Amino acid sequence: MRLAIVGAGLLLVGAIAIASGVLPVADAVAVGARVWPVLLFAVAVTVVAELADRAGVFAAVAERLARLGRGHGWLLWVLVVLLATGSTTFLSLDTTAVLLTPVVVLLARHHGYPPLPFALTTVWLANTASLLLPVSNLTNLLAQHALGFADPARFAALMAVPALVAVAAPCLAIAVVFRRQLGTRYTPAAADDPHDRVLFWVAASVVAVLIPLLVSGLPVWIPATVAAMVLLAAFAVRDRAFVRPRLVPWGLLLFASGLFLVVEAAHALGLASALAALTGTGDDATALLRMSASGFVGANAINNLPAYLALEPLADSPLRIAALLIGVNAGPLVTPWASLAVLLWHDRLRALGVELSWGRYIVLGSVAAPATVLLATLALVATA
Repeated sequence: MRLAIVGAGLLLVGAIAIASGVLPVADAVAVGARVWPVLLFAVAVTVVAELADRAGVFAAVAERLARLGRGHGWLLWVLVVLLATGSTTFLSLDTTAVLLTPVVVLLARHHGYPPLPFALTTVWLANTASLLLPVSNLTNLLAQHALGFADPARFAALMAVPALVAVAAPCLAIAVVFRRQLGTRYTPAAADDPHDRVLFWVAASVVAVLIPLLVSGLPVWIPATVAAMVLLAAFAVRDRAFVRPRLVPWGLLLFASGLFLVVEAAHALGLASALAALTGTGDDATALLRMSASGFVGANAINNLPAYLALEPLADSPLRIAALLIGVNAGPLVTPWASLAVLLWHDRLRALGVELSWGRYIVLGSVAAPATVLLATLALVATA
């Protein structure tokens, strides 16, 4: 609700900018043409993830990981790392933060572990593991447009090594901080049966088909929308009560739409020129570090999406765009508002009765985030 209110306020500001002539109508239309596929994908993949979660797909995967762990805490945690990384890479960071968090918290409790290291792994990887593919983050979909190529393989080739570093660095921090809790053994518990086996297999099949289609080179909103429609039809027959307007992330839609307009209006007033002194120019190591640092600071000061939009005009080469993505994707681990995924994740923790003060979160993130951004940027420089 709060996100929707903020989004409505941003839309109002954008409308005023258009009415006053600050943002020309043609520019506003161009923004709309650019972002509607991004927002449609965000809606469709959210619906797919919500319905797959309801069908028990994520819980079933987590319980099977527990059996694969064979009673070893470290192995169970590594498997959760792989699950969170895969979920973020192929189904977006919000899916991991919102839907995977309850799964791993209950998995940890079910096997006698404190939930915090597993929950923190989930939210950190929801951000830092979102570098590899366009579908991993809304910022990536915007960057793909700026890069001028639609092939996910080219995007992945640019981001592969920094993405690997961005996953490894925060995991190393968690492994060090929580080494005693993770270094114990557990007895694998029996998995619960899905409440509707037909829905479970339909949802599992849809997700299995969707994942390769998202990296096939098709516009990602097409397979995501088809997948959402198939699942909605199945649920309309088997679980009609769960098909409701709340499946659509209205708050995110309002927030993102208003944000695009407001930032575009700010650019019309000279925002990029004001920021140019911070980001430097060129593709040398210093310039790329300045760009990623600007994205990191901007994300934690305001939010990663407006930080990307504000700095994108200054990222005038593939390497500079990659450095910016490192800053705004791998950097939002410090302040609560740096990423919408963090706020949604914390709400889920509170609902599950897991206590983590923002003070402790900020302290942990202040150590992990700068190191992750620095190392990932250096990896980008080394592979350029």
